Amino acid sequence: MKDVYDITSNFPKKEDFRLTSQLTGCAVSIPSNIAEGSARTDKAFNHFLDISLGSSFELGTQLIAAHHAKYITDLEFKELDDKNNEFQRMTIGFIETL
Repeated sequence: MKDVYDITSNFPKKEDFRLTSQLTGCAVSIPSNIAEGSARTDKAFNHFLDISLGSSFELGTQLIAAHHAKYITDLEFKELDDKNNEFQRMTIGFIETL
């Protein structure tokens, strides 16, 4: 989440209510849904993990858009995309165990 806030701080002001807002929203939604679901039953937790996973796929799409707009470098994109992909793999594996 911090990484997304760090990179979006350099985005143009015109993106504040568009791409910046979408990226930070996804970044906050991922851990927030995990936290909320962790206090629920396994079935409900699974639902919140699904929502978190969906937010991570949305984050990936927004990162592509930011990269395409040249708001983030190739290296920044790769690092964030790799972290996001690893989160997705781990979350899918965890969901399969519930």
